[in-house]
Amino acid sequence: MDVATMTALAKLGAAMALGFAAIGSALGTGTAGMAGIGAWKKCYLQGKAAPFILLVFIGAPLSQTIYGLLLMNFIIGADASPVLLGAGIIGGIAMGFSAWYQGKAGAAGCDALAETGEGFGNYLTTLGIIETVALFVMIFIQQTF
Repeated sequence: MDVATMTALAKLGAAMALGFAAIGSALGTGTAGMAGIGAWKKCYLQGKAAPFILLVFIGAPLSQTIYGLLLMNFIIGADASPVLLGAGIIGGIAMGFSAWYQGKAGAAGCDALAETGEGFGNYLTTLGIIETVALFVMIFIQQTF
């Protein structure tokens, strides 16, 4: 395979790493955002203060887009290889799923915190554990090359 083709495949993998991670972030923030709005609505209907801190749960999945960007930059800086296409695809999808499910857990956290006013630390820790998957993927893929 010639160098130009290998470079093009590596760049495609880099773009996919960012793209798939961003898709997951969009799904995750959208899911958590809808739950946050619903939780605030419940609070308003009950005459309770709407907890602003729910934005932490809503915004948490955005960090996976940054991890996708970091993986993209790593792939672009690596020696051209068609293997980088696969690394970008698999890495981006894994980070995207991490973001998506972090958003789902964030949605549950929004509902629970708005209803009870308790458990913020536990809910946030859960989101951190889910986010760790994306961090591991980013780091371990980079360590492979």
